[in-house]
Amino acid sequence: MNTLKSILAGTDFSGASRHAAERAAQLAREAGARLTLVHVQSASALSALQQLLGRASALEQSLTDEAQRTLDALASDLAKTRGVAVEATLARGSVLDEIDAQANALQADLVVLGARGAGFMRRLMLGSTADRLVRRTRHPLLVVRHKPHEPYRRALVAVDFSPWSVGALELARRVVPGAHLVLLHAYEVPFEGKLRLAGVEEATITGYRGQARQVAMHQLQTLAAGAGLRAADWSPCVVHGDAALRIIEQEQEHDCDLIVIGKHGQNMAEELLLGSVTRQVLAESSGDVLVSTPGRT
Repeated sequence: MNTLKSILAGTDFSGASRHAAERAAQLAREAGARLTLVHVQSASALSALQQLLGRASALEQSLTDEAQRTLDALASDLAKTRGVAVEATLARGSVLDEIDAQANALQADLVVLGARGAGFMRRLMLGSTADRLVRRTRHPLLVVRHKPHEPYRRALVAVDFSPWSVGALELARRVVPGAHLVLLHAYEVPFEGKLRLAGVEEATITGYRGQARQVAMHQLQTLAAGAGLRAADWSPCVVHGDAALRIIEQEQEHDCDLIVIGKHGQNMAEELLLGSVTRQVLAESSGDVLVSTPGRT
């Protein structure tokens, strides 16, 4: 199993992005990976400033110098407190474009960003940062909510038995090799609502659920065995109902501090369907979320 070699953490100098940078540094130290810290100055904001104050504005240069000093100070502090070498990069342009370009240039195994706000505001912020980035990047993305006090202990890995599930499980083992894995599959009986409308007895539907659960449990065992997991490394969790709701519910039930989920699903509408599950989990989960993408695992 390959370990992480290159980690990129984006920062806007907020408290939330500081937590993300600290988590990235912790992961880099654990894996012996190279850590790059990047801050992107918004080209549109600087352009607006130029229009107001002139292209040779001393204030613009002052802002750039201050950003560089702040970035260097953060990198130095992380190196001192987390015991890892940090390279600091200041870029200018579109935040999403520059972070993705930096990740491509570094061949990053992981991109780490902070989540901001709560409730409705959280959705807005994720919609403008991590959520948009996860739609376009081919690099795994870790969205961090909390200050890291210890390594991840328990990771909830959502699986639907598609190829993306294998990638999510492999990514979990690379990023958090010491964590206990809870493999979760949320199932529903096909056309369950229509069966009720057609007058099928509830006992019969319950029987179908039992069969679906048994099949899912067998598939979990097969997936775990194929990944080389030992019995002590993981726990099964097969639940009935909506995937996003069950993921968020079981995160709390199993006391997990990380959710690992694939970017896509297993059918023709995979970008839309599991994409919506991923977005809901990003918005509603209590802990950090690691999103596996098709480009790297």
